[in-house]
Amino acid sequence: MYKSKMASKKLTSVFFVLMFSLIINFSSGIAGDNENVELIGRWGYGSCSAVDAVGDTAYLGNGAYLEIVDFSDPVNPVKISNILLAGPIKDVTVNGIYAYIAVYAKGLRIVDISDPASPEEIGFYDTGDRTLGVAVSGSYAYIADAYNGFRIIDITDPSSPEETGFFSSGGYASDVAVSGSYAYLTHGSAGLSIIDISNPASPQEIGSFDTDGSAYRICLIGIYAYIADTDEGLQIILISDPESPERTGFLDTGNRTVDVTVDGNYAYIAETWNGLHVIDVTDPASPSEVSSLETGGFAQAVTISDNYLYLAKEYDGLGVIDITDPESPVEAGSYNTRDQAMDLVVDGNYAYVADNYAGLCIIDISDPASPEEIGYVDTPGSTMEIVLDGNYAYLADLRRGLRIIDITDPESPADVSYFETSSFAYGVDVSGNYAYVADGNDGLRVIDISDPGSPSEAGFFDTGNVAYDVAVSGNYAYVADGTDGLRVIDVTDPGSPSEVGFFDPENTVKAVTLSGNYAYLANGGDGLWVIDISDPTSPEDTGYLFTGGYAEDVAVSGNYAYMAVQYSGLIVIDISDPAAPKEVGSYETGGQAKGVYAADNYVYLADLDNGFYILKNTLITSVRDNKLLIPTDYALQQNYPNPFNPETNIQFTLPEACHVKLVIYNILGSKIKTLVDKKVKAGTYTGHWDSRDDIGNKVSSGIYFYTIKTENFSDTRKLIIFK
Repeated sequence: MYKSKMASKKLTSVFFVLMFSLIINFSSGIAGDNENVELIGRWGYGSCSAVDAVGDTAYLGNGAYLEIVDFSDPVNPVKISNILLAGPIKDVTVNGIYAYIAVYAKGLRIVDISDPASPEEIGFYDTGDRTLGVAVSGSYAYIADAYNGFRIIDITDPSSPEETGFFSSGGYASDVAVSGSYAYLTHGSAGLSIIDISNPASPQEIGSFDTDGSAYRICLIGIYAYIADTDEGLQIILISDPESPERTGFLDTGNRTVDVTVDGNYAYIAETWNGLHVIDVTDPASPSEVSSLETGGFAQAVTISDNYLYLAKEYDGLGVIDITDPESPVEAGSYNTRDQAMDLVVDGNYAYVADNYAGLCIIDISDPASPEEIGYVDTPGSTMEIVLDGNYAYLADLRRGLRIIDITDPESPADVSYFETSSFAYGVDVSGNYAYVADGNDGLRVIDISDPGSPSEAGFFDTGNVAYDVAVSGNYAYVADGTDGLRVIDVTDPGSPSEVGFFDPENTVKAVTLSGNYAYLANGGDGLWVIDISDPTSPEDTGYLFTGGYAEDVAVSGNYAYMAVQYSGLIVIDISDPAAPKEVGSYETGGQAKGVYAADNYVYLADLDNGFYILKNTLITSVRDNKLLIPTDYALQQNYPNPFNPETNIQFTLPEACHVKLVIYNILGSKIKTLVDKKVKAGTYTGHWDSRDDIGNKVSSGIYFYTIKTENFSDTRKLIIFK
């Protein structure tokens, strides 16, 4: 079933945005109540950035899930349980029967783990910023809260934590460790702050040290603080006199050092690109590397229990490393997690998620309150965007170009083929026999997919800037070309595309979707732009709405546009008058919204480490609500609209799982187009036809028939193309 960007969506890039986003006023990103949007369900799996371990049990972040895993047999880890929290997990500290969790943009979460098989969130405190680190000592939790600095939370009653004191660090607080009456805070370029916490209501800075780079994580052992500095490697600071800390030694590990833990005479370093480094710190003034282990993934956090080191590797899950001999560490086991939800598209009871380095995840949403992963296929690149056409999913796989996945059986998707483009494949759309790839610095690539098993390039056009996204309608491809705006490319001859029009809104156009005579642009820091494309050679500015935050993606359904906005979540915009769009609803995720898909009054939001949200626009009532129920009978509905030009939708219902074929025939009985030919679950589905045959040619006006066939049901109806 073809998912047209004429009424769905498009996405974005993973690069260049983060640094810009960090300088946006955070309050504009999470302020305000959720309005006219209802949460229906969440699939909260994402990357692994945090871990703590006690004995053979590891407590790790899997996106927004706290997962409790038994590693008594590291080769065959067993998940004991998990619990979904309010946002992506950035740090975990286990103390007694409680896990204290730093949840990004959602503060401190306290989970009772007295029964590991049944964890329960019992208390929380929203700190107001991007909570990154947590330490516990006595009756207090100490929080590294990004730009909000240092917070002290009274946890005497874990079900009702209260803030006792705070310290504004002036930097970007990322981690904290506590010893005695002092807290040691790392905060980026501001280095290390040493804070007297003898009076928790009035913490005072008494000492500081500039690490010369960006201090990120910290571990305290005796009179030394071991700091993972992302720019300068391992820094060893003498803290015997907290008022006058001094550097004792350092070691540049050569890459981005993000975490450190110390056991005995060894410091264990998590380095983003290269994995694990083991440093002999017997003489703190002269640390020396004794071994290393390339682990794959993006190393993020490290902890030790007994003779095992647990390494959180972002998109590659959790690695377990035997460090019995520190000079010869050995991988002992692993536990898979997911990565960052970049984009998604929905077809019937399934959501197809572009999950960055984790590839394609297929989620059963027949019960939207409890989405469940049923299928998965890894890709060699970073999956940025996805569109569906018939039995295939087409993925923009960043450095690895276009991937084609057979989704005939959603429970067993299969990698069919690929075409490696020359730049970064950020976006993709499909029309007829061609896939159109937004290929970063190399512009638009046109790929012939008439044989999905052997794609080949048909043509290309250099758009001039960075092509982030593309949407195709008729003979035109509309390219979101970064700071060069919207480019309109004539693809009548796919082998020789040419530019016929452009519109420059003077920001960074990240995504484009089409509906009727309008193109809707997600325009970075400027929000939504509405462009009249009734004359593709002369697109004109029609309307504009500043959304705050950083607009990453846009979807259109009916009279509403839905914006994925970093650090804000979802913004709902009434576009019944395209010249005067107005915000009418919102839903705050606290994460980093990247992609959005809309159908009727349901909205699906890809939220990076937060997985994806299933939301409902409560301003409209839709038959979509009834579609979520399992049908009791087979049915084939009349297509709508009918007559039509050039696109129509065909809805059918199935009371049981079965193999279904939906085929278009001409008046002579010749097959024109196969819309569906695969096994699906019980539910209500919609086939989409764009008036093209199986080889991509547009058909003529006239009467056609569409037929549905399953093992126990068949029906035929008439449709009319009127041009």
